[in-house]
Amino acid sequence: MNPDLQRLQPYPFQKLAALFREVQPNPDYRAISLSIGEPKHATPRFIRDALTANLDGLANYPTTAGSDAFRSAITDWLAARYGIPALEAKTQVLPVNGSREALFAFAQTVVDRTKTNPVVVCPNPFYQIYEGAAFLAGATPHFLNTLPEDNYALNLAQLSEEIWQRTQLIYVCSPGNPTGRVMPLAEWKTLFELSDRHGFVIASDECYSEIYFSEKPLGALQAAHRLGRGDYKNLVVFSSLSKRSNVPGMRSGFVAGDARIIERFALYRTYHGSAMNSAIQAASIAAWNDEAHVAENRRMYAEKFAKVVGILKPVLPVEMPDAGFYLWIRTPIADTAFAQALYRDYNVTVLPGSYLARTAQGVNPGENFVRLALVASTEETVEAAQRIAEFSRKL
Repeated sequence: MNPDLQRLQPYPFQKLAALFREVQPNPDYRAISLSIGEPKHATPRFIRDALTANLDGLANYPTTAGSDAFRSAITDWLAARYGIPALEAKTQVLPVNGSREALFAFAQTVVDRTKTNPVVVCPNPFYQIYEGAAFLAGATPHFLNTLPEDNYALNLAQLSEEIWQRTQLIYVCSPGNPTGRVMPLAEWKTLFELSDRHGFVIASDECYSEIYFSEKPLGALQAAHRLGRGDYKNLVVFSSLSKRSNVPGMRSGFVAGDARIIERFALYRTYHGSAMNSAIQAASIAAWNDEAHVAENRRMYAEKFAKVVGILKPVLPVEMPDAGFYLWIRTPIADTAFAQALYRDYNVTVLPGSYLARTAQGVNPGENFVRLALVASTEETVEAAQRIAEFSRKL
């Protein structure tokens, strides 16, 4: 067996199941889960229609690069969304089976195992795929704590020059999971300068970019363009339709950016994977070409957030995020104790923040926080918030 598998930690939801194993939830309440970031809004009808109208495509193997029409739909969307020149569809864009698969596979492409002690840098708290990808690529993850006293900024000065010299890849997530923070242009500028100095690749996870409440989140390609980096050197962004269009089961996404890196990633994926089948590509084209359903999706999230924040603010220190569908809330007791007691007494599931983070620089930045995913219906989400507020008043 691959010895690096021994380095993987249990996934957060495995830890949550273990936390709840000896707990019986209160049967007076129906179960409501706010722990998993799986969109629950209905998939738009026109996307389903496009999928079923193209089922004949199941008779053919999909190509690694996907269809010309699919890649062009992606480049058109990127240009319109971020106000950048259209990318070259054949060399700067590659369809992938959702951002999760691509984020993991990317490290296997980028990390050079022949170099001494390669490093992959991750934000902390973080999406655990980043850590697993680093380990299975033969690298060591190093973590950048994102803390409330810094407004959850990506404080790049936390790591030593020696660590940056060994860094081959950094994962960033903007809007962030779990904080919802959007990286500003100044932060991107500093990160690009570090990349130029040390030669590492930037993987920008932007799967929450289309769920926002006021200003459109700045994207990595957009930041690079504004800073005169039109070749997108050492930058690749990852996006998908899962959250934007409520189709997590379609597993449809893309990577885009530095043509040199996209070429190498395409070579890796020739062996590892392919684009999704032509039916899903057709449905994906329909989705990327339509913004009305995305605006309606944002409206529903904005309604839920306004109601939930209003319910929780009198009892918990809750603030609206910049974007995304999570609330990241400090707890008055240990995060694991909070989650366990809430489940026991009110049958509401939330995710302890410590399960999303690692101890780094002497701190676990997820401790005494919980993450709430406001993905269910407004009615169910509001009911859960009311129970959390009642529970918190009693603490």
